[in-house]
Amino acid sequence: MNAVLRHAQRLEKMTAAHLDEVMTIENAAYPFPWTRGNFIDSLASGYPAQVLFDSDRRGHVIGYFVAMEGVDELHLLNLTVAPEAQSQGHGRFMLDALVDLCRPCRALQLWLEVRQSNPRAHALYLRYGFRDVGVRRGYYPAAAGRREDALVMSLDLSGGGA
Repeated sequence: MNAVLRHAQRLEKMTAAHLDEVMTIENAAYPFPWTRGNFIDSLASGYPAQVLFDSDRRGHVIGYFVAMEGVDELHLLNLTVAPEAQSQGHGRFMLDALVDLCRPCRALQLWLEVRQSNPRAHALYLRYGFRDVGVRRGYYPAAAGRREDALVMSLDLSGGGA
């Protein structure tokens, strides 16, 4: 049985009340996490943002995403699953919800960046249908004051291929 089908998942709009749990996950998942201010600014700007709950976790947040609308596109800024809940289909579940959000805003493309050092996320996006379209040099902060390149990926939502 698929892991996604074993657990009841529920998404709801992210609010400031969720940020303590979101920050716990963000800090556990990344060596260079978003700040609380990044999330507050995203919420204040009205960016599409949702939190994922799993009933097996008694209503605790286990994941979230934040996106930004553009002209005919949506840009995924952050999609994170708590480390202990990864590899259970939650990322794909949130991607499905994100694609559903693209329809009302008539987005034709969904864009994202992913660290080159994050092969699990890169593989998830490739399996989902995203394609590599470029590299942003020095996009992410890295250890010892260095910078890491980001892979730019795109998902065609127009139905015509890109």
